[in-house]
Amino acid sequence: MKLNKKVELLAPAKDKKTAIAAIESGADAIYIGSPKFGARQNASNSLEDIKEIIEYAHKFNVRVHIALNTILTDQELEKAKELVNELYKLKADAIIVQDMGLLELAVERKLPPIEIHASTQCDNRTLDKVKFFQKMGVKRVILARELTLKKIEEICKSVKEADFNSDMEIETFIHGALCVSYSGQCYLSASIGGRSANRGECAQPCRKKYTIVDEEGKVYAKDKYLLSLKDFNASKYIEKLINAGVKSFKIEGRLKDINYVKNVVAYYRKEIDKYARKTSSGKVFMDFEPDLSKSFNRGFTDYFLPCAYGNKKDRQKNIYNFNTPKSLGEKIAVVEKVTKNYFIVKNAQISPQDGLCYLYNGKLCGCLVNKVEKDKIFPNDIGNIKPGTIIYRNSDKKFEKQLINSKTKRKIGVKFIFDENILKALDEDEISVEIPITQSDLPKNPEKMQQTFITQISKTGDSDFYVSDVEILSDLPFMPVALINQLRRDIFEKLTKKRLENYFAPVQNALNFVEFSEKVYDYHANVLNEQAKLFYKNSGCVITEYAVEKTQKFKNKELMRTKHCLKFALNICGVNKKLYLIDEKGKKYNLVFDCKNCEMIIFNNPPLRSLEK
Repeated sequence: MKLNKKVELLAPAKDKKTAIAAIESGADAIYIGSPKFGARQNASNSLEDIKEIIEYAHKFNVRVHIALNTILTDQELEKAKELVNELYKLKADAIIVQDMGLLELAVERKLPPIEIHASTQCDNRTLDKVKFFQKMGVKRVILARELTLKKIEEICKSVKEADFNSDMEIETFIHGALCVSYSGQCYLSASIGGRSANRGECAQPCRKKYTIVDEEGKVYAKDKYLLSLKDFNASKYIEKLINAGVKSFKIEGRLKDINYVKNVVAYYRKEIDKYARKTSSGKVFMDFEPDLSKSFNRGFTDYFLPCAYGNKKDRQKNIYNFNTPKSLGEKIAVVEKVTKNYFIVKNAQISPQDGLCYLYNGKLCGCLVNKVEKDKIFPNDIGNIKPGTIIYRNSDKKFEKQLINSKTKRKIGVKFIFDENILKALDEDEISVEIPITQSDLPKNPEKMQQTFITQISKTGDSDFYVSDVEILSDLPFMPVALINQLRRDIFEKLTKKRLENYFAPVQNALNFVEFSEKVYDYHANVLNEQAKLFYKNSGCVITEYAVEKTQKFKNKELMRTKHCLKFALNICGVNKKLYLIDEKGKKYNLVFDCKNCEMIIFNNPPLRSLEK
């Protein structure tokens, strides 16, 4: 297959160590949290660490995107402006933003020309919203995860055919946890305990237990994880998404551990390489076989991608897991026999210290494997395992150890050319450096000298380079092994320095104001500062209400709007009674169903008007 297109694999990193692992595993770009203002408050990084990450990444032409995707107070906005200037000086490649106050500053030329990406927190689920950012001049838009493949194709086509900013890039999620609410439009966590999702403090109430009842008290589901979705896995749609025009594939997971990042990035590196070229440099020398089922997952779903329209006529029921929000891992086997101390499974590769789990009466139970004797598995707790129980492995000890000890390394291809006492190194990006060789004595055995030179100059060890070829175009002088090794180290150091000097971070073109599709916008605009309010005014839109994080007024508000409809999931679309969601503390929420758009809305109080049709 001829690979004509270049696409970016974008990986998450919670810290410096994970960032480097993502780069080594094949990421074309990484996104990390800044010291403040990221949507994952527990994944922030110091400017010193960011500087080191950027320098390491740029050696391989790997981009570094900084998440500044929370809404900001007036005081924070000023600090964020200072932070953006610092990040620009460090040669960060892009900032991911949600707050329109930052865009107001950018239009006013009060930010440096660092590339701006409109976060999925901007609620980018319509063509109108994407076109708005495109007309503004924003470099990249990160789409909502609820979109179908057909909708993504429509958006990419429209962007490409536009007569303005037609090089704007479209980024989509490819893997990881799913927010049940439209991103940027969830106020449930903020209403419960003041921990705002839009401020990077989400308490994940969607991963808690709920009961659904009607107005007469009839229970349709009790103490289930009714808002908990499976994890996204769009790996089988990679080719179609590339052909649609997607430029960047994003892996969710800035809170995930380093082994998760290694495994998932390596998997998608291999898959994307089948259909497109990478945007970064170097070759990944992988020493393990990646397997998505062996890393944290709640079971996988391709969500709404395969749906034609995303309505109830063609939507899927495999998007949720009502039994547990925890990792199920991989399905291993079905139990055939159980005794007091062990159970028997056939044809299962299970090892001591593996973590196993199973469902019993709708609840997730688990155990550790103490020892294995052929088909006999001795757990630390036999629990409620019965014949017929399906066993999952959510912790593969051997695989985790393999990842911990992995020496997977990315290296840049280099060709050495020796001619007339000049050693030249030419890398895969056509960057070259030279070192003169001052030795002049001829070797007694030229053939042996040549063999020794090729052998030693090719020993790249743990460096960032591998030797693709060695050309010797003139007679070699005599050189001891120590000298050849020093020449190799010196020329690699020189080449690394030149690669960094030659790296140029992308530049954001000037932004401008354009008409917003809405003329009046309420709290859904998430306006927390005056600059954001001014931005909408300059875009022809009047803000009637500040963000709930400022007003703390949740009465009669949509706390969540989602494509995950409980009526559909529970096969009760015909029920016309009022339905309520009750949490573990007895708090009751009103459910409203916008059947025209096939959406469910959670209200703190009864809505002012009915949306049910």
